[in-house]
Amino acid sequence: MNLPLISSMNPIMSTYPTPSNPSSGVQTFTTPNKTWQISTRKLPILKAGPIEALNTRIGIPIPEMIFGDNYVRLTHVPSGWTLDFNAADALDRVSKTEEGMLQVAVAEEWKETRKGQQEGIEGVVKKFDWSYSTDYRGTTTTAAAAEGKPGEEGWKDTTAELSPIRTDLLSRPDPILFFDSVDLYEDELADNGIALLAVKVRVMPERLLILSRFFLRLDGVVVRLRDTRVYVEHATNRVVRQYTAKEEGYEVLQEKLRRTGVAGVAEALRDANVVGPLLRIVEEGTDVFEVG
Repeated sequence: MNLPLISSMNPIMSTYPTPSNPSSGVQTFTTPNKTWQISTRKLPILKAGPIEALNTRIGIPIPEMIFGDNYVRLTHVPSGWTLDFNAADALDRVSKTEEGMLQVAVAEEWKETRKGQQEGIEGVVKKFDWSYSTDYRGTTTTAAAAEGKPGEEGWKDTTAELSPIRTDLLSRPDPILFFDSVDLYEDELADNGIALLAVKVRVMPERLLILSRFFLRLDGVVVRLRDTRVYVEHATNRVVRQYTAKEEGYEVLQEKLRRTGVAGVAEALRDANVVGPLLRIVEEGTDVFEVG
């Protein structure tokens, strides 16, 4: 099922951000009924020291461009419940075993570009999914989580039910009260493609939508999308989260694009919005969280 994407609209930027200031680079919007709050943070890519610390924490080499201070956060104001999207937790969901790895020749090229990061973690690197594919669906924090219980515990699987995301309402030309787009990490895979994780959010007067999208294009091998959509009606305490994973072989997708008559197949392969409808669904699911 194709759901509406999030259009572009640039919010007002603050003064030049610095990582040492917790409020630096942060933008916050609260819904008119004071129930939900969206916060985003955008800072420059990490420097050597924080990269080394993150590398040690996660146990795998870090992408070329890592925005480790960035986040998109949804907060239920009355309870303090949050759903957070950040680079560190997303990378921690990358496979550290042989399962799911892309066993292709360009993996060796990639390892050559990461020699400096491999010291001390050689055993992990050999089993690491160097495409940075992640099934990350956000980090949930609740009162129970603060007491040491998993934040994911309160999500109820509703995959078997009809999709509760109101695509008809999202398609309406409602005014956009707040929009932002936040990059979490990016890697060009030794010049063989791109792996990109980014999050967009838009808030309308009665509802909001967050789209966390991982896009992988490995030239000659595969194109992959992993989308997490979070939907909230402001008047409710219900958070809907829908995850969809799609992919297709590179040459198969090339042929599909040619059959559609698209102008410029090579350029189209770089556009997730163009290739998305042509990819096979390999996994999908929906869950909800009743806050409060």
